[in-house]
Amino acid sequence: MNKRIIFSVATIAVLTFSGCSNNSKEESSKNAVTKAAEATKETTSEVANKAKDVASKTTEAVKETVNKATKTAKETTSEVANKAKEATNNNNEKGKKAFNKCVGCHGTDGKTKALGKSKIIAGQAVADLEKKINEYKAGTRNSAGMGQLMQGQVKDLSDEDIKAIAEYISSLK
Repeated sequence: MNKRIIFSVATIAVLTFSGCSNNSKEESSKNAVTKAAEATKETTSEVANKAKDVASKTTEAVKETVNKATKTAKETTSEVANKAKEATNNNNEKGKKAFNKCVGCHGTDGKTKALGKSKIIAGQAVADLEKKINEYKAGTRNSAGMGQLMQGQVKDLSDEDIKAIAEYISSLK
């Protein structure tokens, strides 16, 4: 493409400075300019077509990449959501089972005031419940005079058990 342009310019220069008569020079120059313009148009058209072709192929490649990335992201998000849901369900089952030792005082729904003294525990925030149970376990909490009783109930619970129970109680509404 660049060769054509250079050739056209060279042709114009040769014809312009050759020893032809003035009329011939003008005619030759006009012909050379016309040929150069045509060559430039042709080259420009070729370049534009190639650019369009490259742009089209690039656009398609980008679309394909975006579609693949979107599909992968959706699949990954779905997998993560399913695993989280499964973990929550497993933890809720574990929490529900561990909560059985609490049912006698707090009721199956967590809405009974233990021995008529405690607050209703159903629906409290997970973090608050974990903190309170851990305080009872350590013997540093004695809400409504229930410290020793609660300490005896929670002393053998692992951190995992406490978290599961807290999540279960929090889910009771």
